[in-house]
Formats: sequence, C-alpha cells, structure tokens
Amino acid sequence: MSDQKVLVAGAGKSGIAAAKLLLALGGEVILYDSNERLDRDKLRAKFEEESKIHILVGELSRTALVGVELAIISPGIALDAPFVAVLDEARIPIWGEIQLAYHVSKGRLVAITGTNGKTTTTALTGAIMKAYFQEVFVVGNIGIPCTEMALETTDRSVTVAEVSSFQLETIMDYRPDISAILNITPDHLNRHGSMENYIEIKERITANQTAQNCVILNYEDPVLREFGESKELKPKVIFFSSVRPLAEGLYLDGSQIFYSHGGEKEPLVDVHELKLLGRHNYENVMAAAAIAIRIGVPLAVIRKEVMEFKAVEHRIEYVLERAGVKYYNDSKGTNPDAAIQAIRAMPGPTVLIAGGYDKHSEYDKWIQEFTGKVKYLVLIGQTRDKIAECARAHGFNEIMYAEDMEEAVHVCAAYADAGDSVLLSPACASWGMFDNYEQRGDIFKECVRNL
Repeated sequence: MSDQKVLVAGAGKSGIAAAKLLLALGGEVILYDSNERLDRDKLRAKFEEESKIHILVGELSRTALVGVELAIISPGIALDAPFVAVLDEARIPIWGEIQLAYHVSKGRLVAITGTNGKTTTTALTGAIMKAYFQEVFVVGNIGIPCTEMALETTDRSVTVAEVSSFQLETIMDYRPDISAILNITPDHLNRHGSMENYIEIKERITANQTAQNCVILNYEDPVLREFGESKELKPKVIFFSSVRPLAEGLYLDGSQIFYSHGGEKEPLVDVHELKLLGRHNYENVMAAAAIAIRIGVPLAVIRKEVMEFKAVEHRIEYVLERAGVKYYNDSKGTNPDAAIQAIRAMPGPTVLIAGGYDKHSEYDKWIQEFTGKVKYLVLIGQTRDKIAECARAHGFNEIMYAEDMEEAVHVCAAYADAGDSVLLSPACASWGMFDNYEQRGDIFKECVRNL
C-alpha cells in the first residue's frame, strides 16, 4: 500500500492502529472522525512528527476525498452513517480493519466469532497456542486491534483473533485457516436490522474458506447445526456439543469432555478440574480444544492449559467475598443470552445489577431464568423502565432502581445475606453511563472494594 492515499474513518483505538499500519507501509493517511469536537492537535500528537497524516473532523466533503484510493472503516461505525454514502458516491472501496490486517499479515489465522463466549474462547485458545508455538498473537475485540500486530507476524506465527459482527460486515477476501462460530442469539439488532441479517453476517466468517480450511460449530445451536450440515459449506466442519455424544467432534458426557474421531473416544478433561464456571464455559473449552487439535497441538498440552485457565476479566469474574457475600463482575454480559449464562453459573441466591444502553433486545427469556435464583433486581441505565415492565409482566416484583454504580452496589450489599452472590450482569451495552464494558466492570469492582 506504499504511496496510496487512504482515508481511515474513526479516530478511536482501532482507527489509530489502522492509520499507523498504513503509514508504516508507506502510505498517506487522512484520519477522519465525524465528531467535530475532537482535538485535532491531540490526535496528530499520536503520530510521528514526519508522518504523512492529515486530521479531518466534522463533515466529510467530496473535495476532501481527492486522490483517496481506499477507505478503512472502524467497526464501531455503522455502514448507514451519512459519510459512508459520500464514500460510495465517490466509488471508493471500503475495507474493515480486519481486512486490512489480513492483507498484510503472515502465518496461520484462527478467527473466533459468536454472540457470546468469544473473549473467553479467544483467550483460552491463545493460551493453548502459546504453550506449544513460539510466535502467537492474540488480537481483535479482546483488546488489541488486528492492525496493531499485523507487521509482526511471520510465516511461522499463529494469530488468534476475536471477531465481531461489526468487523465481518466489511470483509472482502478474509480467509481464516480455522474459524469458529460459538453460538448465535439475538444481539445488535439495532445495527443489523433483523435476525436474518445478523446470522448472515456471522456466517460470513466462512465465506472465503476452502476445503483445506476448517470451521468449528456448536451442534446445539439449531442455526449453526443447519449451517454446518449444508452442502454449500466448503470448509471441514467440526462440531462440539454440551448435550449429546458425537461420532466426530468434542462433547460433554456427564462431567467428562471427550474427543471423538475415527471411531476412537479420548477423554480430554473432567469439568470439575476446570477453574471456569457454567455449561457455556464448557462449550468454550470444547471450541478452543477443537481449534487446537485441528492446528496440531497435542491433547496433553491442551489438557494442561484448559485446567489452568482462569476466567477472563469482566466475564463472571470473581471479585471478593465480604460478610459472607460473594461478588462477581460480568460486565461483558452485554446481551440477555450472555446474562442468562451468568445467572446459571451462580452458586446460590443472587442479587443482580442490570440495565444500560438499549440495543432493542427482548428480556423475557432472561427474566424467566430468575425463578429460584434471583432474589432482587437492581436496575440502572436507559433500559431500566423497559426491563422493570418486562419483569413485572413475568411476576417478578423485587425491583429497585439506582442512579449510578456506587448506589447499586450499596443497595446490593444491604439486601444480600451471607451465602448470597451479588452479580453485575447487565444484559445491556454500557454506552450512555460508561465508555465501554471494561470501564463499567472496573467501576463495579472499585465500588465493591470500597464497601
């Protein structure tokens, strides 16, 4: 991409990393953000003084695009944003950041998507790979933009990427050696418009894969089972199941996870030996193990790593115990299905903090999980009235409101008894009250420690 003039849309972490990659390749960059309040001097200071970069904020005009050959769009930007129409009108190709990273990366690529479990599975897969291979990069939604590490990859490296539906919207020839779709449940419908569109975008991760590649799928997800059994799907399919034995693949039988292949059945691990809680995490372990087996990691290495692996931060993360009450941070539970898994993983009666930004989710199935588990519901954020109304419609009336996280934690501490758990699992995005789910989780943990 040497000497190309490229527009990078979005001046956040992803956009900065993409711009730096393009500059390192010898390109010229226009870093654009529609937020006219951004400080251009502060953005410019993030780059070397001699860098060929121009900062543009506010409205994007056709004249600003003279000479631009390509646009890189950050995943947080919807494709119906007004300035995207300006790019389309100018007939400028649009790539996502993972497409850009793929274009310049080397080595083998593992890409993991799904509505829930992506971060845990990506982190666990990365840990297994690092125990066996010398050059491993763990990137994507897990915290490090794919573009940040692309130039460090080599022919010997393995890259493990957590990939969102937002990123898959803008791929072109992106082709992982191994892909995984963990599950598909309603999420981000405010952006994707319909469940059909959301499913199609998730399944797009396999679009360029060939018979030499592989996709890992959840047999107990009806959408993915049908997809995996489709004759049109080109890569080899490996299923995993937490419900039934499989002739080929990984499955949970009682408390034991088995790897079944070629008529043989090999034990992998007893779930009681894991540090992860809940059936959904057993599925994450099976997905990570399937990836590792496919890429050539011995079972003994996989077994050791899955037994030692601890929950990732903000995903059913144990914080501390105070006055006999255990506190758990599940700030990454940003949709109802993820929050269901957190409730199921709790060891006993639970006081639950929920609510946040409205992604047009439905909360009925989540609230139905409260029976016999959730004692009190403490609501914060934009969705609190919507959730409260839904809860009452299902006969759950132990509801309280809080204005911020500090108040919510204090209310929980007052109502929780010894032997109970206090769980932050919002079933909603963090925006509005917090910058992101990480900040929300960090503030929760700080409030708990300050009790």
